Amino acid sequence: MVFSLESGDQEATFCMGDDIPALVTDRRGSIWTAYGDEGIYGGHPESAAGLAGWSADGRATWAPEGRLPDLPSEGCSAATEEDQVWLIWYSGSRRGGTFLTRITPSTGEVTSWPSPVRDPDGFAVRDHRAVLTKRVHNQRSTEVVRAELDGDTWGVTERRKIRVPGRVVMRCGQGRDGLLWLRAGDTWLRIAA
Repeated sequence: MVFSLESGDQEATFCMGDDIPALVTDRRGSIWTAYGDEGIYGGHPESAAGLAGWSADGRATWAPEGRLPDLPSEGCSAATEEDQVWLIWYSGSRRGGTFLTRITPSTGEVTSWPSPVRDPDGFAVRDHRAVLTKRVHNQRSTEVVRAELDGDTWGVTERRKIRVPGRVVMRCGQGRDGLLWLRAGDTWLRIAA
């Protein structure tokens, strides 16, 4: 369901598929999704490609169409930076791995890099710097990893474990213009890239 920011009224209702662990909206109101394995392999046509872009009224506007280094099998996180969208996902194939995919909707350009962190649950990016998080299961801590893009490779510049006010909720890290909003218990933490 899509609701108006001004009135709070419902503006649209539509189906985007099944099993969506990562979803983000961009500045123009488009919706971007990364699907989980149950969605991708579950027979729902909207989920099958693994990643997708949608208009605010539910029209499919973007699909990978062979522009990824492998086939997605699970979405990890999502972020926006100005007019670009980032979908973080991993592949279940033998050559697999975790990937950071940047999409520029205005030009259709798609670029993917291997991720410096396997299966992150939070991601934010600003220019050539990124912050990724990986929760420590059932603990009140998370691993924060800082990385920089050097040519064609994201390299780790800092890695540390931090204590947080509550348990980090799986898949509750959203990146917006260089800031990662991470839910820990009843608190939202803000981490700059």
